[in-house]
Amino acid sequence: QVQLVESGGGLVQPGGSLRLSCTVSGFTFGYYAIGWFRQAPGKEREGVSCSGSNGSTHYAEPVKGRFTISRDNVKKKLFLEMNGLKPEDTAVYYCATSLLYYCSGYGPEYDYWGQGTQVTVSS
Repeated sequence: QVQLVESGGGLVQPGGSLRLSCTVSGFTFGYYAIGWFRQAPGKEREGVSCSGSNGSTHYAEPVKGRFTISRDNVKKKLFLEMNGLKPEDTAVYYCATSLLYYCSGYGPEYDYWGQGTQVTVSS
């Protein structure tokens, strides 16, 4: 059974930093791409970043230069280092596994999802 568990969310002031973690079990972690998504209240879920098993990474425009994705294939963990946080980054953040080994976007190729972790950026 595939399980993804996110952690590391919380309340932070604008300009602050957080590091999200996603622990994956029951999945051949090293073979596939894994992504971060977020959903703000009243908005559709959007892709944030992706890490391919081939070493490729992708970032959505709103987070480029501020967020960094990384993965530990031995520990089966995915990370998202978030710096320079803005109020518009407030959302529930989810990690999800892809059916592909490379980052192709943020579409239906993502099949298993975690329960999410809340990130709130506010003064």
